[in-house]
Amino acid sequence: MTQTDGSAPLRPYPLRVDASLDPGLSRWMWLVKWLLAIPHFIILIFLWIAFFLVSVAAFFAILFTGRYPKGLFDFNVGVMRWSWRVSVYAHGVLSTDRYPPFTLADVPDYPAHLEVEHPGELSRGLVLVKWWLLAIPHYLVVGVLVAGGGVTGSHDRYGAQFSAGLITVLVLIAVVALLFTGRYPRTLFDLIVGLQRWVMRVLAYAALMTDQYPPFRLDQGGTEAPPARTPGDVR
Repeated sequence: MTQTDGSAPLRPYPLRVDASLDPGLSRWMWLVKWLLAIPHFIILIFLWIAFFLVSVAAFFAILFTGRYPKGLFDFNVGVMRWSWRVSVYAHGVLSTDRYPPFTLADVPDYPAHLEVEHPGELSRGLVLVKWWLLAIPHYLVVGVLVAGGGVTGSHDRYGAQFSAGLITVLVLIAVVALLFTGRYPRTLFDLIVGLQRWVMRVLAYAALMTDQYPPFRLDQGGTEAPPARTPGDVR
């Protein structure tokens, strides 16, 4: 994102999250996409367990060497990328009817992309506190976006409480509009992707993939500027 009012340009975050809103989306297919995506969900359970274990290994690597090993980093980026594609298809955005590929790699012609710039050198001191203490303000925001945090809630006669995050509520509104009008509202798509981008930035920071603190700003829209590359970085 670049400022146009004469002020200094905003620093791009080293994570890029893109998605496209496919034309001609099916009015009803969103009702069964979660079922069609079950094979992905099963695989992702194991991938996220591996993500956690890799992040623990990366923690000690950063603590002792100041670097996040490139192979471990690329694996975790791949897990995030896979999850993002499934989210765009099945539950978190629902903006494409194209079935997600089974791969950690980027697929250029798929309408969802995620990239994280390898940081090179990282602070050994920040690795001790950024994933829990420094990220607390963002965790509060993400709690509202993803887990509800009091955005919605009701009790049934047995006293059980149900809640949904803001993103889930907005996606539901969007697909109900799609069901009755045949169109997914573009303004809702831009907002939903912007909120998901916020969540992914916090995830990348908490997973020790960058020392750059996530900005408290909502960058809406399906695409954003690619992160600036550091000299000598090769992907």
